[in-house]
Amino acid sequence: MASVLKDYYKVLEIEPSATIPEIKKAYRKLAHKYHPDKSKNDPYANAHYTEIKEAYEVLTDPKKKEYYLQQRWYAQSIGKRKTESIVTPVTILQQAIALERYTATIDIFRMDKNGLRDYILDMLSTETIQKLHVFKEPSIIRQIVNTVLRSLKPLTKGHTTPIIKALRKLSTDDVNTTEIINHFEEKQHQKYKSERLTIPVVILITILICIIMWIASR
Repeated sequence: MASVLKDYYKVLEIEPSATIPEIKKAYRKLAHKYHPDKSKNDPYANAHYTEIKEAYEVLTDPKKKEYYLQQRWYAQSIGKRKTESIVTPVTILQQAIALERYTATIDIFRMDKNGLRDYILDMLSTETIQKLHVFKEPSIIRQIVNTVLRSLKPLTKGHTTPIIKALRKLSTDDVNTTEIINHFEEKQHQKYKSERLTIPVVILITILICIIMWIASR
């Protein structure tokens, strides 16, 4: 799965056909609502304000806007997804829940496991994790970790290793969340050992059956 692209029009709550005056008007309205001076440094409001400012700077700069529109057209042409408009613990949890529901409907034998791994790593990028740390909401972070781990069940150890690393960075010093991750890794390790043992056993049984059939046919 390809990387995400921010939907700056959604951030500013305007249509893609919006003119410069309309963009400026939308920015002033939202900036006034979410400005740090007014929100008293509320992390959710600050996150909104940062995204609003970024969207405004891109859509009002001809060169930046031209490049963005090219990327946007390309993303739409190949079915690339867009991010949630704002990165907060709640929006990332919503994405994780949607992902869990989606993976539950897929045939694991036909699943694009590399794509699922890349999607999750994209959702838990270094930039996103840094933004989530600002909110200091360990309970929601724990929910995100739990939800993502449930989505990893169809994946192999090789696929999950980089995701586990990202989840550890997300959980930081929260002991409860770290224990959840450790428990998942232990169960996965046991599953891996069991699967490694199963293959030679199946081969041995197959050989024995062939020998028995050969003897019986004589």
